[in-house]
Amino acid sequence: MAEENRKVAFICSKGNLDMAYPALVMGWAALGNGIDVTIFFTFWGLDMINKARIDHLEIPPVANSSMKMNLMGIPGYIGIPQWMGALPGMTPFATALMNNKMKELGVPPVREYLQMLVDGGAKLYACKMSVDMMQLKKEDFVDGVIDIVTAGDFMDMTEGAQIIFI
Repeated sequence: MAEENRKVAFICSKGNLDMAYPALVMGWAALGNGIDVTIFFTFWGLDMINKARIDHLEIPPVANSSMKMNLMGIPGYIGIPQWMGALPGMTPFATALMNNKMKELGVPPVREYLQMLVDGGAKLYACKMSVDMMQLKKEDFVDGVIDIVTAGDFMDMTEGAQIIFI
């Protein structure tokens, strides 16, 4: 009896820059370990594969209570008070800090990371309900998105996989 490959499926539901990377990093690690990878993009997670949004993902500091500026390259252990996140320019500032830190660490931008995953054999799908709700079409998505599928279809195609919701 042949041994079945391990499978992991990520559900990406958020389109913020800091929420894009967990599935990309873990998916790349899984592929490197011979694990089949499927990624399902739903709700705001569609921004990760939307041609118009993929290069403009942001990291808003409002309600991001764990955001520490020292992790972003500013010395000291400085958390951003929630009220400061609402100040004009804070989202572009935090986004630039994260993008610079990722670049400094040699982490590819989201578009490039997704292409690496596709080239490595990961399967990308968009959620039909979310696509319909946002009035999008398959042409709105980056190359590599295989299809637009229902949640039920996704569950069927990932039977036996570890499912990780992000």
